[in-house]
Amino acid sequence: MTNTSQIITCKAVVCWKVGEGVKIEEIQVDPPKSTEVRLKMLCSSICHTDITSIQGTPLFKFYPLALGHEGIGVVESVGDEVKSVKEGDMVIPVFVGECKECENCISEKSNLCMTYPVRLTGLMLDNTSRMSCRGQRLYHTLSCATWSEYTVIDVNYLVKVDPSINPAHGSFISCGFSSGYGAAWKEARVESGSSVAVFGLGAVGLGVISAAKMLGATKIIGIDKNDMKREKGEAFGMSHFINPSNSDKCSSALVKELSGGMGVDYSFECTGVGPLLTESLEATKMGTGKAITLGSGTEPYVPFDPFSILFGRILKGSIFGGLKSMSDLPIIADKCIKQEFPLQELFTHEVKLTDIEQAFELLKQPNCVKIVIEI
Repeated sequence: MTNTSQIITCKAVVCWKVGEGVKIEEIQVDPPKSTEVRLKMLCSSICHTDITSIQGTPLFKFYPLALGHEGIGVVESVGDEVKSVKEGDMVIPVFVGECKECENCISEKSNLCMTYPVRLTGLMLDNTSRMSCRGQRLYHTLSCATWSEYTVIDVNYLVKVDPSINPAHGSFISCGFSSGYGAAWKEARVESGSSVAVFGLGAVGLGVISAAKMLGATKIIGIDKNDMKREKGEAFGMSHFINPSNSDKCSSALVKELSGGMGVDYSFECTGVGPLLTESLEATKMGTGKAITLGSGTEPYVPFDPFSILFGRILKGSIFGGLKSMSDLPIIADKCIKQEFPLQELFTHEVKLTDIEQAFELLKQPNCVKIVIEI
């Protein structure tokens, strides 16, 4: 690793085009501009969205892509207008900012900041990149590009955290787990005594279960085709488990069997699998049920039964679980430090950045939940 005229040469994971897989490349990372921060990444983790960005998804249209959006790092250098963090601070990158002044930020209805929105262009706020490889511009995944030894992020997409936080756990709450936790807490606003169904027991689904349990839900049904997820779900507070592979009935019918034939109050679709959108809605109560969709799939369109929503149910999409990054993520980070949820249950595998190909093989293992990338 070298540092020449403030340009750092380091290793990063790059996807050159859809369907080509990934490569470890030596890239150049420019110094930060006025409102930007250059980070030395400590570790990262793999989220389902990273997989879809490699396979191809409507969300990502620009390649070559510097991959990764979950992670935690230490500030290496800052631009001259940056006041909120300094060299040596530990920070978590996020993909949606919070200006606290725009219409959405001052409302309780949305976390989607209009000033610092989710950026799908792969570029910084000035529409340029801080990363390149062999003279070619690289695009930053969701403003982050965390599968790199160094990265540059606008300060408005960084959350400062206490350095006592476990780095792996800090990486987990940067997207997946927090998206699920926030969906139950901020989007659905799960009530004490209510019933909940969670489709998909990865980090997002386990985050939903954790929040639902803390909010007082009395029936929390987890749905997953992998029987090994039962133990994980129970560790976070799940009360019932359904493996739909063991029945000829559809998932929504199985949920209704466990909820008096009526369905649940709240349902969460955490997989991105198209047909489960209707199933998750059908699993809720007619007239009052609410389903939150969190999964990111690869299809631009999915089949949907309009009668599911016609009978009074509500379907709502969610980005980052409705969390306001600067206001809400520090609360989750504090709970993380106080060990209020068993994040160690998520940590099943670890690989070095240079062994990223091994990570994709580990994802196929039935006991795999989250893979930490050591940087």
